[in-house]
Amino acid sequence: WNRFYAFMRGLGFDARPFLEGMSRGGLIIHNWAAANPEKVSGLYGDNPVLDIRSWPGGLGKGKGSPADWRRCLAVYGLDSAEEVARRRINPLDHLEPLAKAGVPLLYVLGMADTVVPPEENAELAIREYRRLGGRVEVIRKPGMDHHPHSLPDPRPIVDFVLRATGRTPLASPHASVGSQPAVSSETP
Repeated sequence: WNRFYAFMRGLGFDARPFLEGMSRGGLIIHNWAAANPEKVSGLYGDNPVLDIRSWPGGLGKGKGSPADWRRCLAVYGLDSAEEVARRRINPLDHLEPLAKAGVPLLYVLGMADTVVPPEENAELAIREYRRLGGRVEVIRKPGMDHHPHSLPDPRPIVDFVLRATGRTPLASPHASVGSQPAVSSETP
């Protein structure tokens, strides 16, 4: 990721990109951002994995993925879930650098997610991030599972990204009444 960041900077891309991670992509964006909080303008996690014991581990309410769990432990050089807790490698363990740097977070959550249960991942991050003084916005999709990601009308996500990157949200040429599922949006 550091080499990719340097490559993109060499092409003239912004020094503080906005990162998006869906599902397991949540691990990647959160871990890199926590190690480089001065290099990101914000994060958007869509049903993000924030604790590998939940997924791929399947050690809570989620389905898990035994093959991915074995690969994940091997990649991190771990032997067990206990070692995961001891070594503190999850994004949930590293929210403080992001909060201290003022990195805004957006989570879009399927509240009936059986793959990456929000209560084992993003909901824990939301509480902790707010406790640390960080800014997090949440869009909850009642009754929705892990898929589909995003929103039928992505305007709330786009507007968040624009605000986080110091740009003005776009004015809507027309209202998109009826195109959005029932969602609950929450801002501190």
